[in-house]
Amino acid sequence: MKLFRNFALILICIISLPICAQQYKLWYREPAMVWTDALPLGNGRLGAMVYGIPAVERLQLNEETIWTGQPNNNPNPNAKAAIPIIQKLLFAGKYQEAQDMASYKVMSATNSGMAYQTFGNVYISTPNVSQYTNYKRELSLDSAIAVTSYTVDGVTYKREVITSFSDNVITVKFTASKPGKITFNANFSTPHDDVIITSENNESVLQGVSSKLENCKGKVRFMGRMAAIAKTGNKSANAISNDGIISVKNADEAVLYISIATNFVNYQNITGDESSKSEQYLKSAMLHDYEKSRAEHVKLFQNYMHRTSLYLGEDKYSDLTTDERLINFEKHDDNWLVSTYFTFGRYLLICCSQPGGQAANLQGIWNDKLEPAWDSKYTTNINLEMNYWPAEPTNLTELNEPLFRLIKEVSKTGTVSARTMYDKDGWVLHHNTDIWRITGAVDHATSGMWMTGGAWVCSHLWQHYLYTGDREFLKAAYPIMKGAAKFLDEMLIKEPEHGWLVISPAVSPENSHPSPDGMLPITYGTTMDNELIYELFNNVVAASNVLSEDSDLAKHYTERLKLLSPIQIGHWGQLQEWIKDWDDPSDNHRHVSHLYGLFPGTQISPYRTPELLEAARTSLIHRGDPSTGWSMGWKVCLWARLLDGNHAYKLIHNQLSLTDDRFLAYGNVKKKGGTYRNLFDAHPPFQIDGNFGCTAGIAEMLMQSHDGCVALLPALPDVWKEQGTVKGLKTRGGFEIITMSWRKGKLTSLVVKSELGGNLRLRLNAPIKSLHKARGKNINPFFANYPAAQLINNSDAKQSKISLPKTYLYDINTEKGQIIRIL
Repeated sequence: MKLFRNFALILICIISLPICAQQYKLWYREPAMVWTDALPLGNGRLGAMVYGIPAVERLQLNEETIWTGQPNNNPNPNAKAAIPIIQKLLFAGKYQEAQDMASYKVMSATNSGMAYQTFGNVYISTPNVSQYTNYKRELSLDSAIAVTSYTVDGVTYKREVITSFSDNVITVKFTASKPGKITFNANFSTPHDDVIITSENNESVLQGVSSKLENCKGKVRFMGRMAAIAKTGNKSANAISNDGIISVKNADEAVLYISIATNFVNYQNITGDESSKSEQYLKSAMLHDYEKSRAEHVKLFQNYMHRTSLYLGEDKYSDLTTDERLINFEKHDDNWLVSTYFTFGRYLLICCSQPGGQAANLQGIWNDKLEPAWDSKYTTNINLEMNYWPAEPTNLTELNEPLFRLIKEVSKTGTVSARTMYDKDGWVLHHNTDIWRITGAVDHATSGMWMTGGAWVCSHLWQHYLYTGDREFLKAAYPIMKGAAKFLDEMLIKEPEHGWLVISPAVSPENSHPSPDGMLPITYGTTMDNELIYELFNNVVAASNVLSEDSDLAKHYTERLKLLSPIQIGHWGQLQEWIKDWDDPSDNHRHVSHLYGLFPGTQISPYRTPELLEAARTSLIHRGDPSTGWSMGWKVCLWARLLDGNHAYKLIHNQLSLTDDRFLAYGNVKKKGGTYRNLFDAHPPFQIDGNFGCTAGIAEMLMQSHDGCVALLPALPDVWKEQGTVKGLKTRGGFEIITMSWRKGKLTSLVVKSELGGNLRLRLNAPIKSLHKARGKNINPFFANYPAAQLINNSDAKQSKISLPKTYLYDINTEKGQIIRIL
């Protein structure tokens, strides 16, 4: 082990380490037939789906703030009187009556949240392209550029599409292998009603307004502008625009510029000027040299992308297109495809969640509909949070900023909802929100009667502190965490059988339990609620200690934790989902909410709570593997926490199975969870959370830092053992795995940077003689574990003991900024 302080020496050492292949891409030999074939681009604010059609190219476009409706909140004041009655009905076992009352008196009486909408399309028509050869389209995950190339009559044409990180516009560059061959017409199209498309100063201009939904009038005005610069010889000129069509004829090359803007300022303010903003974006971009802007775009993108890379061995199937690899993966392992998928997940987060913008919604930023599935909102009972699981461990911490701002904003609107609906202090978030930050309960009580969303999103605030050690951030986040805890503390009520404190009414998203009235979701004291409150209260206590604030409040929550409903193991050895032993061994519901304590929570551990681990494993086995796409992504993470890399890999196999949208209209393709041809996750339909969940799961298989130490290769599957290198993963406690390589399942090189200093405790799968063996508890406070919650084992079944791998614990004392070469 060597500690480096000299920068030059550090640089030499890092450069000498094995280099990971980073040129991952998606590529195809034919144009996109359907939306889930198209290639996604994004710069956080703008999204584009590139079809790559030679004769009539289609670019489907999005701008992150085009939503139905207008500023509003939706708490139901009738809930205040209904909640005590519902609680009495539940405690009396009258579940159907309780659910009916919750549906009519607690769910929103105004709207269930607004929908994210498409902007529309740009179509680019090119004459005389009925026959073409040498076709290829690809998306570079190294540069965020989509390229389509083909040959017609001996001329090779290329289109390069960028959603520019540098200029904040969409650009399309057209080139040909011979001069004077670039000719096209480009026009806007949109499914929105009553839009106006005109020509103005050689620009095509589209203006419209978002739709009305559930009696909430759409007031988001949007404007798109399009213009082109064509070059012939050494001369450049703006292209002509007539009747809303941009025309270029016989140019050597051309660049098409597309800008979009709205009147959205923030969730309370829509007084912006979409006309001036769209004009400013367009004119500014057209003044810049394209090649310089392109280089700046790549630089800005790579600032995020190049922080982390994964290499799992050579590319054995480089001759296969991406969709062919998906089909091939069913029978043949393809580690390069897995690495590509991991890289693609990071790519998507970079492209749809930039600081200052909106958080990634159900589809990230990509949506081609006016009425998308589930409104493409923010579903907070798993999906929003899953979008951000890769952010910290894969070195994209800044991309959390839109999520953190969303949390701050819903804490404000949630304060109104908590008082209006429950007559409580603090703030509440139910299972959905939108760009207007609604916090009332929506939809039906089957899913909407869930009030612990605030606890879940607050976990991201605390985790950010654990990864970064940013006290100023924690100081700002602490009041938000306290507000979420205060509401839930005031909502806790004693259940009649044991006197345990529980949340009532409650659901376990989005599952149902048996009752005298049939299968119903509504109940009280669900395991997920208990786990979320256990975590939130402990996080508030820990934050209080870090900031030296609210010692009395910390004592209060410490005492309240002792009174919560215990975590329970049921009669067939399962981790109970409900307060009663209702779990059905044949239940294969997509949500595994009661396993929150295993992942993303840290309550269940192989080393600290082996009984709970065995019960969680039993539950997960019975839920089965194949499911919706996002559910399989979650299960990859869960099996990684169970230290079963082979089973986690089996879920990756299930996730990376081709789901084809091409012939759904004819009814001859079975809809199933998996992956579309463009590597989008299939719920189905498309939900981006599965991409992010699986990316996080791959990181968990390679490194975990939640259980008192940094565990390396904790769930390495057999198929990855031959060789691999990962760079740039981040751990709690402020450590960065600058590089980690292995062969035959054993580490061959390891370099770690300590950004905060303090003790680095490593859990390794093989001994290293030069390291000091760990003794006692880890003294690094970022790795402290919370006291175990009360456990009741009601199981009559004999639980199978999980055989844990042999590991070795070592401690390394580090100083802030040190780089440590351990191997």
